[in-house]
Amino acid sequence: MDERVLTERLITYDTSTVEGIQSAAGFVKGWLEARDIDVRSVAHKGRPVLAATVGATAGPTVVLHGHLDVVPAHREQFAPRIVGDRLFGRGAYDMKGGLAAMMCATRDLSAQSDARVHFVCVADEETDDDAGKGSDYLVEAGYTGDFAITGEPTDLKIGVQAKGVLAMRLEVSGRSAHGSTPWLGDNAVLKAIDAFKRIESLPFARESSELFDRPSINLGRIMGGDALNKVPDACVIDVDVRYLPGQDPDAILAAVTALPDARVSTLFHRAPAIVDHADPHVRALAEALGAGATAERISVGRDGASDVISFLEAGVPAVEFGPAGGGHHGPEEWVSVASLETYRRALVEFVRLVSSGRDASRLRIA
Repeated sequence: MDERVLTERLITYDTSTVEGIQSAAGFVKGWLEARDIDVRSVAHKGRPVLAATVGATAGPTVVLHGHLDVVPAHREQFAPRIVGDRLFGRGAYDMKGGLAAMMCATRDLSAQSDARVHFVCVADEETDDDAGKGSDYLVEAGYTGDFAITGEPTDLKIGVQAKGVLAMRLEVSGRSAHGSTPWLGDNAVLKAIDAFKRIESLPFARESSELFDRPSINLGRIMGGDALNKVPDACVIDVDVRYLPGQDPDAILAAVTALPDARVSTLFHRAPAIVDHADPHVRALAEALGAGATAERISVGRDGASDVISFLEAGVPAVEFGPAGGGHHGPEEWVSVASLETYRRALVEFVRLVSSGRDASRLRIA
């Protein structure tokens, strides 16, 4: 099965590094070109961006969007292994499995002439930089359409909402003293941890919405202390807040800024992703999944953010939709091998439904 073989090959590239990203991008480009698909490759902020268009020259247009980069992992995680239906490896679930299936779907759709399909791939989705992302570049370059699908992991459900991101840096000051007499100092590391606990107890942290139980708040980095035998007088922590659709990021930032003993700055901000679950394209994608297309499948909220917001902000309805698996960003990341084929077939069937002109708004989802 091409999707499995491609996923295994993509996993072998350590795409947490620029060198690995460039090698993997070369492989993706070569694989598509070997199947007579022209691929445009450009460097954006030192990282490759790939784009290919197949099918009709006009008419309904669908964007299949993915990313090559992954978060860092141990060396052994770049050696794919299969246990039953599970293919393990860094990026298997987020999102090399989805990307491999999109490559196969693009190949399958290259011969049809009823719809236009843009296959686009970036390499900076996992970075902290929120300005001028590769996906923004693609949108500005005209790779938009009637609907976009980004292959983030969703367990074959359709993500119609995703939390926003507000990443903050807190700089906390204390007073140094000898490590043997800590009561004479003011430990900045302990104060920073206390500041994080205060963030967790702010009112916004206890709110919920239709698709989410609560915001996500993570202490991602802590940097403090310069000697074992010294009370640290400075500490910096980076806090990752994933806030709910409908919450005000400025109000959250103001509440954190009002905390004592911390200077707060914004590292990264991305708005929540929201698309109407009744959108005809969303319903067509649900139908393309077949018998499992229930209302639950088209009302999914994702805790993680993604570049789908680049398309939404450009006025293109877009969802997150990917294969089944688990453990993304963790030590045992895996994707279901069977779901890769299901996912590819759903993408191809979705384009067929869109190109047929069927009124998806009238579809009845159980």
